[in-house]
Amino acid sequence: MNTEIPAQQEIASAREALTDEARPAAVERQLKRAEMTARQRIARLCDPDSFREIGGLVRDDDGTREARPADGVVIGTAMIGDRPAVVLAQDFTVHGGSSGKLGSAKIRRAIQQAMRDGTPLVMLLDGGGHRIQDGQDSRHFAQGSPTFHDFARLSGWVPVVSVMMGAGFAGPTNYAGMSDLVIMVRGQSCMGLAGPALVKAGTGEEIDIQALGGAGAQVDTHGLAHLGVDTEGQALDAVRSYLGLLPSNARAPLPCGDPAPADDLRQAGLADLVPADTRKAYDVRKVITRLVDPDSQFEIQPTYAKNAVTCLARLGGRPVGIIANQPMQLGGMLTSPACEKIAHFVAVCDAFGVPLVYLIDVPGFSIGSSAEKSLLGRRSARMVYELGQATVPRISIVLRKGYGLGYIAMCGGRSFDADASLAWPTSEICAMSLEGAANVAYRRDIERAPDPDERRREIVAEMRAHVSPLRGAEGLGVDDIIAPESTRRRLIELLQRAPARRENNMPPKYRSISPI
Repeated sequence: MNTEIPAQQEIASAREALTDEARPAAVERQLKRAEMTARQRIARLCDPDSFREIGGLVRDDDGTREARPADGVVIGTAMIGDRPAVVLAQDFTVHGGSSGKLGSAKIRRAIQQAMRDGTPLVMLLDGGGHRIQDGQDSRHFAQGSPTFHDFARLSGWVPVVSVMMGAGFAGPTNYAGMSDLVIMVRGQSCMGLAGPALVKAGTGEEIDIQALGGAGAQVDTHGLAHLGVDTEGQALDAVRSYLGLLPSNARAPLPCGDPAPADDLRQAGLADLVPADTRKAYDVRKVITRLVDPDSQFEIQPTYAKNAVTCLARLGGRPVGIIANQPMQLGGMLTSPACEKIAHFVAVCDAFGVPLVYLIDVPGFSIGSSAEKSLLGRRSARMVYELGQATVPRISIVLRKGYGLGYIAMCGGRSFDADASLAWPTSEICAMSLEGAANVAYRRDIERAPDPDERRREIVAEMRAHVSPLRGAEGLGVDDIIAPESTRRRLIELLQRAPARRENNMPPKYRSISPI
């Protein structure tokens, strides 16, 4: 005899309608365009059996639950790497993942839940913005939406991650823009304020969807997204790795692991990686790999602004943010994209209490008309602005070149009150390259000489006698000259001693004004 009361049967039926098994045709269509459904993505991201759905049973008065399961947005709480999080996933099988009135309300509920709980927010985005069918009514749409106000308040409180799983034009692109980390799946994801159909209707321009907003454009060229991966599984694994290096919120302690051994053999080869000749290139990533705990690096924007490297890693088990010039690209010169990349990274690290380590080998900032057209004056200002706002420990090490304003922007010397300012024996710190300085400051002297080339060499040699790491230490510009093989040990010691935060000694203002 069936003793279930009708209400229980109705609830069970309503829950069953939400599952992928209850919608085989919709699931089949989804798996032809992507690797997983919204619910499969959540299951793949979260710890087993930890997802607790919120608002799954919502239903519009004028719609059926079967036609719009969960109104196209799946939200809930979960555990990711044994730590709580809030997860949101758009369901493309429901009106192309667009957000109706209830779906929009659920998105806001997810943001508020993350804000209240102090836990990361992960958004798995696959769909459009506001559902047009619901938005063509002034009575409803004139109210606007408080979602972006909520996003602005959430920023810097908890880590916010967006994964573009498929089409993500309009609203989802703005969600991504408000996120700390944005990941795209190459060949599948796309994002932008308007998709190809709307672009054609509005401007007459016909453009391929991937050329308009695929990972090649938004990750590699524009830098709107931070990481491009080949599969959805890789994207979800990246989320777990990233969150594992950050605290749950700005007031929580860093997730420190067991200290890794010093591994003196790995350190012994460091000096060989950096040629003393400033004209020779090398891969600074190899230096970073030797310095940090094994297999702990998580590089941010590895395919964008390659002349700078930004990565999260561990040093002695402690998460750190590393910023380095990359001599393999443009000699490590600072360009507008590199400044934007570094500025955002510094802001994220400072928000969540992650110490900063600067590895300096910089010839300066880019110059010329193309640099000015890129608004380098403002982009470089934002780079130093973010560091000036930071309260986390910061350590700078000059590996080789430390030239001009680039040296200052890279936290060189006493520029930003570094907890430690160090230099390798290969360092060369001055206003500009010796050859360039000779050509500019002593041009007439060189031109009038019987042998201009010989005179130039003499001037460079005279200047070189005054440009050395020892001279920098003599003037207290650097605290110490350290051997490359002692760098890792020295960094770990310094970070153990430094307070997690320094006092914010800003004047009694309400806010600072970013250059960008």
